[in-house]
Amino acid sequence: MTDFRLQVFKTVAERLSFTRAAEELCISQPAVTKHIRELEKQIGGALFVRSSGRIALTEKGELLLKHAREILASYRSMSEAFAETDVSFAGTLRIGASTTVSQYVLPECLARFKKLYPRIRITVFNGNTEQIEAWVASGDVDLGVIEGDATHPSLHYTLFRRDEIVLVTTANNIRFPKEEIALSELVGLPLVLRENGSGTLSVVEHALSAKGIARNALQAEIRLGSTEGIKRYLYSAGIFAFLSIAAVSDELASGRLRVVEIEGLRIDRSFRFAVLHGECNRLGALFVSFCRDRNR
Repeated sequence: MTDFRLQVFKTVAERLSFTRAAEELCISQPAVTKHIRELEKQIGGALFVRSSGRIALTEKGELLLKHAREILASYRSMSEAFAETDVSFAGTLRIGASTTVSQYVLPECLARFKKLYPRIRITVFNGNTEQIEAWVASGDVDLGVIEGDATHPSLHYTLFRRDEIVLVTTANNIRFPKEEIALSELVGLPLVLRENGSGTLSVVEHALSAKGIARNALQAEIRLGSTEGIKRYLYSAGIFAFLSIAAVSDELASGRLRVVEIEGLRIDRSFRFAVLHGECNRLGALFVSFCRDRNR
């Protein structure tokens, strides 16, 4: 229950790239171009202006984008209204998700997706970023959702949503009342870090390296393999940890944890979908599109 041609146009218009739109929609670039040309024939004018290898929306393109967003939003509402009778998709979808994503980001998406597509059987396998990439590359899962840098040569990555990694400690850490520290003070703090292979650890190390802080300069008191384990350790130890803002939102709201700002440092990252190059099965593409639409 959707107009795929409008979805193609919307993706190109929001990304301002035919190549990126093709990658996100798991179709070829010539197919994207064909859909846009057919829309331009229907509209009776150009939707994009091309200059120096870049594209921009024309006046008609801007107007169509406004209507396309409204129409596609209506399609989504209509699909949800008739979720119980939507049986056009069926089968098995195997998803590999890294720790933070599987615990704090995916559950809500999975619940809503399952309501719309009850005949799709979903299994989620949990691991760190390196493990997920290996599973996707070997075909053990259909789709990966990772939280680290995109590195595996056999895989193609597309953006899911943005995230921020923050330094946290317990709210009642009376030995450390500061709300902000200088970057130089970080190396003196006792930390609980994620295990090697963790996407969170990789992003933190990369951000600190760019600021001249080497991995071995950090005082790692212990390494733990799960975010929940780290949070529980913090409650008893009163030290510090780098965690996803998505993973600690409840604890920040309840006052159990607090963020310690680091002057001159902000650690942003992206959660990404990962599939084998040239392969994106029907159910995997459906799930990717569903999640991305609800995070725009």
